[in-house]
Amino acid sequence: MKKIEAIVRHFKLEDVKNALSEQGIAGMTITEVRGFGRQKGHTETYRGTEYAVDFVPKVKIEVAVDHERSQLVIDTIIKAAQTGQIGDGKIFVSDLSETIRIRTGEVGNEAL
Repeated sequence: MKKIEAIVRHFKLEDVKNALSEQGIAGMTITEVRGFGRQKGHTETYRGTEYAVDFVPKVKIEVAVDHERSQLVIDTIIKAAQTGQIGDGKIFVSDLSETIRIRTGEVGNEAL
């Protein structure tokens, strides 16, 4: 099993969610996060004063899938979230050693 974490732009969340749903991915967790990468934030002007925004708001999408579907999920997220501009985000893939559904006690792929 794999855990796929994608950091994407806020306005791409619905596109990614809909694209994953079309591929049959039923569950995901969404978290609002802040951070920066190569772009190192940006500057904004408020009431005539320019100030630096070091941490850019993004959305983190977490999806747990079986190993066979992980590449499909990665490709789907890339296609749905990509704008071609700096700041499109990142995808992190981790191995899951175990998954347990609390309600039933199911483990492994059955818990997904």
